[in-house]
Amino acid sequence: MPLLTRMLTAPLSIDVRRGAVAALGDLLADKRIATEGRVAIAVGPGQGDQIAEHVRPSLAACEVFQVEGGTVDAAVSLAGRLRAGSYEAVVGIGGGRTIDATKYAATLSGIPMVSVATNLSHDGICSPVASLVHEKGKGSFGVVMPLAMVVDLDYVRAAPPRLVRAGIGDVVSNFSAVDDWLLAADECGERVDRMALTVARTAAEALLHQPESIESDRFLTVLAEGLVLSGMAMAFAGDSRPASGGDHEILHAIDVLYPGTANHGELAGIGAAFCYHLRATRLGEGADRLAEILTCLARHGLPRFPGDIGLSVEQFAEAVQYAPQTRPGRYTVLEHLGLDPDATLKAVQEYVQEHGG
Repeated sequence: MPLLTRMLTAPLSIDVRRGAVAALGDLLADKRIATEGRVAIAVGPGQGDQIAEHVRPSLAACEVFQVEGGTVDAAVSLAGRLRAGSYEAVVGIGGGRTIDATKYAATLSGIPMVSVATNLSHDGICSPVASLVHEKGKGSFGVVMPLAMVVDLDYVRAAPPRLVRAGIGDVVSNFSAVDDWLLAADECGERVDRMALTVARTAAEALLHQPESIESDRFLTVLAEGLVLSGMAMAFAGDSRPASGGDHEILHAIDVLYPGTANHGELAGIGAAFCYHLRATRLGEGADRLAEILTCLARHGLPRFPGDIGLSVEQFAEAVQYAPQTRPGRYTVLEHLGLDPDATLKAVQEYVQEHGG
């Protein structure tokens, strides 16, 4: 008998609204998450402690652990404490670094994880990937996707606006990622999961033309749901392909060569814009999409050019040259064009000059 459908991994609950944290206790009472209520809470700097204290009275038995940064060591340390306590589930409360470390710790411990996001800086809040710092830099690690997802817009509004806006760049970069995936299919015969591609691209389309910004609850809801859909698309595909192409290769290269330059979502946005510049000028396609992305980034005050993130044209070109080394075996517009250092520098200069950087 032919397979008529397939099972797709998705969170049990996705709650994006004001006051969502108040329902966290009820969510954790779901027997599919914790049968006996033995739950750990992992918090990072910022609002995590405040939220933990807010929900503690609603949990029969819980313990709060501090996550010391988004590092492999911090995640492994947390995993050890989770195993020692025989917890049934862990709640990660905070920004991307805290949630990534908690996802990795939960995976090592073999227990489910609930993600409570206090900002919307990137799609790590619901993805099956954890970006963590180790002794050789920063790496991406496959993890189990959070079993439930909570975004309380009251707490998001209290986060630094820059961290909230950054997620816009990460969602919009889905366009570049899916076009790179299709390019790899045409040139290398790579299999494309059209369901995952559709989810990732739909998330970006929903956000691209939103007329409002982070001051609006409606916009924040679309942004949060776009980040969740991006994470789900990666889970459907079984890897990061739907949300990570040449744009993220450039992002990771900048992280390696010039750490601390800008945050994940900001770099994803500028990486996507530059990849579309290459498509427009070298492949004769994507000019309309480039204009849309540049307009979107400008409307939300996100970086568009190397100077916006404190890099010179030469430094950005160096990162573009280095970018393919960050994802060996991944085929994107960068690998397709294979520009040498001089041609790369020329392309970056053209990008800045043509678009007003």
